[in-house]
Amino acid sequence: MKIAFVVPNLFQSRAYDAIEPLVFSILAARTPEDMETVFWDERKEVIPLDPSVSLLAVTVETHTARRAYQIADQYRALGATVVFGGHHPTFMPEEALQHCDAVVLGDAEGAWEDLLADFRAGTLKSTYRRKEVGELAGLRMDRSLYRGKGYVPASVVQYGRGCKFTCEFCSIRAFYGSCLRQRPVREVVAEIEALKHRHVFFVDDNIFVDRDKAKELLNALVPLKVTWSCQISIDIAQDPELVRLLEKSGCNGALVGFESLNPINLKQMKKGWGLKRQDYETSIRILQDAGVMIYGSFVFGYDADTPDSFEETVEFAIRNRFFLGSFAALMPTPGTQLYDRLRDEKRLLHDKWWLDPNFRYGDAAFEPRGMTADQLTEGCHWARTQFNSLSSINRRFWDRRTNLKNLHRAAFFLGANLVFRREARVKHGKPLGSVAPLVQGKG
Repeated sequence: MKIAFVVPNLFQSRAYDAIEPLVFSILAARTPEDMETVFWDERKEVIPLDPSVSLLAVTVETHTARRAYQIADQYRALGATVVFGGHHPTFMPEEALQHCDAVVLGDAEGAWEDLLADFRAGTLKSTYRRKEVGELAGLRMDRSLYRGKGYVPASVVQYGRGCKFTCEFCSIRAFYGSCLRQRPVREVVAEIEALKHRHVFFVDDNIFVDRDKAKELLNALVPLKVTWSCQISIDIAQDPELVRLLEKSGCNGALVGFESLNPINLKQMKKGWGLKRQDYETSIRILQDAGVMIYGSFVFGYDADTPDSFEETVEFAIRNRFFLGSFAALMPTPGTQLYDRLRDEKRLLHDKWWLDPNFRYGDAAFEPRGMTADQLTEGCHWARTQFNSLSSINRRFWDRRTNLKNLHRAAFFLGANLVFRREARVKHGKPLGSVAPLVQGKG
């Protein structure tokens, strides 16, 4: 019996900024040894149409749903059984089941074993969900899947799951609910000690949802002498002890969801807490003084945004010498409060933008209040182009606290910015999915 794990791409092209997909290293470690497994990541390689595959397991995001369905349909026509998991099929199981035989809802641990047992017995059910929310102790990974794939040279590690905030546009709370879980620190440390790469990226949506536990982790990282990066909320800059530990433990970069510079927008998206005790500029200075390179993330399209918002935001990001930046149109994805609100207000431009053949990557998917949909699309494209211009890269480069702290940092800054410059140019305006059929062959 042969199982193929698949990561679909947005469209038919390769990605230079792809990171290791942690989910399949977890599932591979939980798969019986008598089952053969292969792993294909379309972001890095061509997916073959392999007639020897019995079970195809696909992780699906909303942006990759159309491509996932195209791949699944071709494998089902070949006689394979197809299973979906991830955020999108969890929120849209009826849609997903039109293209697969079973859907894993929520976390896969536990449910995956039940699914494989039923598959062996010929009693596969349409949906699977783990029987109870389990602790994260004992989490195992099979990282051999990643060999030769050419991912970004950083090892992906997960410390915890869930987020305490309820931002309107985010699907994390809808997926995990109010359940916040962290792995035992000793297990995380043991995993990092065994890794090939000496740079670690914590994929937690917010690694500091429990600050006391986060401080325990950071203290344990200090003797490991690794560099690491993560995703954080800006409020941690208000905790001096935590900021000191960031620097001491080797944190060199953090993705920060600023989202908007407008307090009215932040209140509407339920993220007003970001400015509750101090302004963005103060928080940025505190983090950068601790040597943290900031990857700033922004969304446009909330009600207080106007065509002037793009220039103001890009200038803010360049002036503060951000390491990297993301400037995206607000995307209503299933499962979020935002999607439900815009649907109820009849402002969505597509029934299902992720399946619409006319939708292009970077397009606005709804009608904003303060500008037209076309202005939202064009403004975001302008912001990405401007921020990733050579003059912007040069202007942001010159910060001795962060980007120029040492030669390794300088090289990392330049390499990452050139990759992001390319990806921003290549992805914009492409239709989701692919019209090209898979080519039959062994994988």
